[in-house]
Amino acid sequence: MSALKKTALAVTSAALLSVFAVSPASAVSQDSTDDAPKPPSDMSRIGGEQLGLSGTQVNLGPGAPVLPKGLTGRSWMVSDAESGEVLASHNPHWRLPPASTLKMLFADTVMPAPALQPKTRKYTVKDEDLADMGEGSSLVGVKEDLSYTVHDLWLGVFLRSGNDAVHVLSAMYGGVPKTVHDMNSHAEELQALDTNVVSPDGYDAPKQVSSAYDLTLFARSGLQNADFREYCATGTAEFPGKKEKGEKREEFGIQNTNRLLTGADGVTPYKGIAGVKNGYTTHAGNTFTGVAERDGKVLLVTVMHPSSEETHSVYKEAASLLDWGFSASGKVTPVGELVPPKSAMPDTGTGKGAEADGPAAAKDGHGAAKTTKAAATSGSGGVGVALGIVGGVLVLVAGAAYLVNRRWPLPDLVRRRPRP
Repeated sequence: MSALKKTALAVTSAALLSVFAVSPASAVSQDSTDDAPKPPSDMSRIGGEQLGLSGTQVNLGPGAPVLPKGLTGRSWMVSDAESGEVLASHNPHWRLPPASTLKMLFADTVMPAPALQPKTRKYTVKDEDLADMGEGSSLVGVKEDLSYTVHDLWLGVFLRSGNDAVHVLSAMYGGVPKTVHDMNSHAEELQALDTNVVSPDGYDAPKQVSSAYDLTLFARSGLQNADFREYCATGTAEFPGKKEKGEKREEFGIQNTNRLLTGADGVTPYKGIAGVKNGYTTHAGNTFTGVAERDGKVLLVTVMHPSSEETHSVYKEAASLLDWGFSASGKVTPVGELVPPKSAMPDTGTGKGAEADGPAAAKDGHGAAKTTKAAATSGSGGVGVALGIVGGVLVLVAGAAYLVNRRWPLPDLVRRRPRP
């Protein structure tokens, strides 16, 4: 029997068994204060019915640990990066400002472009390349009239979250308008339909939104690219500085702002962490998507806008969710799935893959995957949700090549960390 058939049989069996062994889902909202922002009632159901429900969703099985206490993120999600199973979620389709985590979509869209190949290609920065950046933007220190390699610029994007590096790469790609257009198109291809891009660097802009679900899709797609994996796993690097006449060009050290990777500012480095991206603006609050591997299991976590006033709470909540996910793996029934890109979906004759009502409806929170419409309509849902998962088996099988052939050498890429 081929590996693909074995995978399909295993997925089908697991889904059928889940019909008979599902604990009731938790649907407790953590934004309980009267003045706290509330998620909309009509969130998207892409990936499963439970993912469209407000509050916390988890289906605990025998021996499964309870979720960590004290989670304050407006939206979060923990998923199996390889199988695509969503282990638990909290308002994952709530459309919120993404801050610099949107740079994952930027990189996944732009990095493979011929205009940015090879990595050693040099580019001399023009004044107009650095125009129109938001006030107070995070910068790596790119200067006009100096040349940088594509490799230099990507280090600036991933390590220092440099909006200046993003704008220069966008100029090389064809300009900011083209970059924004292609990012929106790529988001649609990934079925990340909560996302609307206005600025490629993630700087706050009217109507610029994404979701924990979509940010997880961006990370999962980007991690298929070896260069993406390398950059997001790099802790420290040297960046080109100024050049005086007759002297060798100076370099200065830069460090990744992902504190779970570097252990900076008193945050404990997370064992097995290998990226991906953090972000912060006053409007978006703190956002973070991370990937980690432990005992052969690869998990993705996204946390958006924790309300806790504890320092670096976004990292602490992400770490606690990863700990829970590694302990709970195999002991919970998934609350949904990470859908594969449209190009990995079977041809249904409509050209719409898994969309029920087209991109516009899904972006407005009304679209739902055809394969999950049979799922439960309430958060109490054990059997109904499991039936919805069974209904989604065909989609999982059809995307098996995309879901199974994702063996990432993550730990080997966690390098150049700061020394203690």
